[in-house]
Amino acid sequence: MSTAAFVFDAYGTLFDVHAAVRRHAERAGPEHQRFSEMWRAKQLEYSWVRTLMGSYRDFWQLTEEALDHTLAQFPSVERSLRADLLSAYWTLDCYPEVPAVLKDLKSRGAKLAILSNGSPDMLAAAVKNAALDVILDDVFSVDAIRAYKTAPQVYDMVTTAYRLYPHAVSFQSSNRWDVAGAQKFGFRTVWINRSDLPDEYTDHRPDLILPSLTSL
Repeated sequence: MSTAAFVFDAYGTLFDVHAAVRRHAERAGPEHQRFSEMWRAKQLEYSWVRTLMGSYRDFWQLTEEALDHTLAQFPSVERSLRADLLSAYWTLDCYPEVPAVLKDLKSRGAKLAILSNGSPDMLAAAVKNAALDVILDDVFSVDAIRAYKTAPQVYDMVTTAYRLYPHAVSFQSSNRWDVAGAQKFGFRTVWINRSDLPDEYTDHRPDLILPSLTSL
């Protein structure tokens, strides 16, 4: 079965979502890791709840709201960090293997794209900062349809744009729930299990599990 397109989730898969807090770990204090984990968890929670409610706000707004909630939950973290953390989120570090892997896949002649919850401006900044703009063919943002993953219409953005059957797309994500949604839609899926987490959603198993993108 040939792969016509390799499509990647952005946050957690290509870009390290914890890099923003890590850059300011000293100022954030000893709870900086838990702080970063809550910020990310709330960001995702808001995306799911708003899609279920049919009350869309773009991902940047959710990122700000999630940070405000997290700051309220961690009184030990300086409120003056807010602006610096938000600024850092625009230029998150990509994982070390990402550029080489994407270049290798590109050399095979397949389409390369991002499919992300991120707002267009957020994604453009992250992609440019990592110099991936010269490698990727497309960046698909859910902002175009105003619904977040795992809504099926999100994954359909790729098949519609490329005029492909779902099974011709290999979808890579570090988020197990995202992999489940993509598998249910019909994509061939690769779970990038960077943290060696236990499997979930066993009725929608990935086709492959890797510890990073290196072996893709």
